This record gives sequence, structure tokens and C-alpha cells, in this order.
Amino acid sequence: MKNNSFIKSHGLGNEYIILDSENITFALGTNAIKRICNIHFGLGSDGILLKVPSNKADFGLRIFNPDGSEAEKSGNGLRIFCKFLFDYHFASSKEFTVETKGGIVRAKVIETENDKASLISVDMGKAIFSSRDIPVNSDKPEFIAEKITAGDREFEVNCVSVGNPHCVVIKEQLDVAEIKKYGPLLENHPMFPNRINVQFAKPVNRNTVKVIIWERGAGYTLASGSSSCAVACALYKRGFIDANPSIVMKGGTLKIEIDDEWQIRMTGEIKETASGVLSDELLKVLDIPMIEE
Repeated sequence: MKNNSFIKSHGLGNEYIILDSENITFALGTNAIKRICNIHFGLGSDGILLKVPSNKADFGLRIFNPDGSEAEKSGNGLRIFCKFLFDYHFASSKEFTVETKGGIVRAKVIETENDKASLISVDMGKAIFSSRDIPVNSDKPEFIAEKITAGDREFEVNCVSVGNPHCVVIKEQLDVAEIKKYGPLLENHPMFPNRINVQFAKPVNRNTVKVIIWERGAGYTLASGSSSCAVACALYKRGFIDANPSIVMKGGTLKIEIDDEWQIRMTGEIKETASGVLSDELLKVLDIPMIEE
């Protein structure tokens, strides 16, 4: 691949730009990340996936949010990255491992179309409910069905980590305006020292859940793989659903499987949308802060 080349793909409307650390000629700092992800001054994206070397897995991955912060794990980001590895012949087989900040992930290409990966399954690791390990600032061993106040509202929250922290609120009705208002308050709540991803979830039946999402560092988003896993585990633990639900989001549906030891597997589609090379004009301003809105 050429220097400073990129691939852009989406998983159910959750889009990422993929870069390879071996062929970029600039430092991927906070200002560069913000500018590349900005729809007005860059390419526009929900984040950046950076391919890096790994001594522990077949491939290494760093995941950056559009505000410049680094995420431990992203389900859609992982599947997008795995499609990139398979489509561009970095991976020599349909099964391989990826090291993330949130742990090592096993991936499998389930279906292909014209020799390109179309349906990908990833092992998302084990759900963790320990308050200390999520983390949550609480003396309670687990933070399940606990009430906290955000702004002028009280919420009953269910917290879980799937390699990154999540706060699931079970709702009878889903309101995008509501999560846009209270999502950032919950994300930055003092109970959550590393901030947190927020999901409002409505169980439809034992096998289906509808979800809207406020993603840490990214805001309101159409879909999230790790959020889907967190919702499935929280609602399964509460007894609302069975172990293999479909999680329905604005951007589409993911299939989640939870085993007896809380190990999670996620399956869903990925589509590539663009490829190219970052222009010299963009490269010249990557380290310059943008004007704050």
C-alpha cells in the first residue's frame, strides 16, 4: 500500500478509517486524529483503526475515538479491521488473532463475496461485572440495578465491561433526544473514572433487544459492537433475555452469543466505502488544532 493510504469501512453505519503504522509518515496525535475524523476538515469518521505490530497475536490494533482518546475495544471496529486484514491479504487464512488494548480477540471470516469478507465473527472476550474492574467508584461488588442521578433525572443502571466500560439503562420506550441529553452526563458521571459508554435498551422478547447508543468519546452513534455485547450480557444477567439475542440498532442488527462462562461472540456484516491517500494539503495541517465550535 502507498504511504499515507487509508481504507474507510462501516459496520451497520458505525464507520472507521483504517491506517497502517508502517506506511504513515506523520505522528497520529490528538490534533491529527480530530482533524482526520472531522467531516468538515478531514475525512469524517467515528474513529481511527491503526494497524500496529504485535508480539502476542497475529496482528495488533489501536483504536482512537474522534476526540483523540484511545478505546480499549470496539466490536464494529474489530470487524472492520478484520475485513481489512483479509481483503488486503495481510491475513493468510480466515481465522486469526488481534491484540487490542482490551485483550486478544479471535476472529473468523464467516462469509465472503467476490473474495472480500462480508460477514465476520469476533470473540469479544469475557463480560466482567466487578465494579472495581469496570471501573465504577463503588464499594458494591457489582453495580447492577443501581440508581444514580444525572442532571435532573434518576437512572437505574447496569454496569459491565466487555474490554471497555458500559452503562446499560433498561427502558420501556427509546427516545434519541433523551439519550443525546443524558448520554454525555452519564458518560462523564463521577461514578465512572474512565468515563463510560451508555446504552438505552428495550427488550422486545426473549431473543430481541432494541438499543440506542451514546458512545464514549464519539457521542450518539448508529451502532456499536461492544455496546451490543454489553446490552446482551446486562439483560441476560437480569433475566430479561436468553443467551443468544439479536441486538437491533439504528444502523442494523448484530447477533450475540454468550456461553456459560460469560464469554461473548459477535457476528455481523461489514462494508467498505472508500479508499485513497491522504492529500499533501491535509498532511500539512494535521498537527494544527482546529477552531473549536
